[in-house]
Amino acid sequence: MPARLRPTAPIAPSALLVGDPGRALALAQELLEAPKMSNHARGLWGYSGTSTVGRPLTIQSTGMGGPSAAVVVDDLAELGVRRAVRVGTCTALRPELEPGALVAVTEAHAWSGPGGGSGEAVAPDSELALALSTALGGAARSGTAASLDVLHGGGAPPPVAEGDVADMQTAALLGTARGLGIAAAAVLIVSEGADGTGLGDEQLEAAAKLAGNAAIQVL
Repeated sequence: MPARLRPTAPIAPSALLVGDPGRALALAQELLEAPKMSNHARGLWGYSGTSTVGRPLTIQSTGMGGPSAAVVVDDLAELGVRRAVRVGTCTALRPELEPGALVAVTEAHAWSGPGGGSGEAVAPDSELALALSTALGGAARSGTAASLDVLHGGGAPPPVAEGDVADMQTAALLGTARGLGIAAAAVLIVSEGADGTGLGDEQLEAAAKLAGNAAIQVL
């Protein structure tokens, strides 16, 4: 029995991972035929079923931040997951990345503490990342992610020296997956521009559906 998740339906070998439980529900309704709730424990909603491209798929919330994502991935590995794609949100660190842009992650650095401090770069599974980038086509650009403990400490901009975007869990998720033998990749939605401009809820939902539909092509 995994330590955190309490499955109420079979977990598929392939998983689409999102931070927000509400987004897990929305994508399950969009991407799964007759989805069944596969986890409710700890508010980490998960859903399993057959994807709209005809393959078994679990859509699982990982919660907020690297530690939460890491323990969820650990449990999913115990439950037999072998391929995973993260569909998440991020803040742009480059002015050319406007809200609504999609970024296919080529590597992620973990940054710790309010003063930064870069950890080892973690790359996605090369084969899965290439397939995901191909499925996204012209809808996404490639980029690097800086994963922070606190994304908006004191209202200040993210204290990072490198990266195209900043989020809170991609580095932990990819690193944990790699250590557990899970092929993982990530696509991030820019929900906030470098100037603080935010993305509306409807636009965010549309971008998540676009990214999710690309992800299921490779899972």
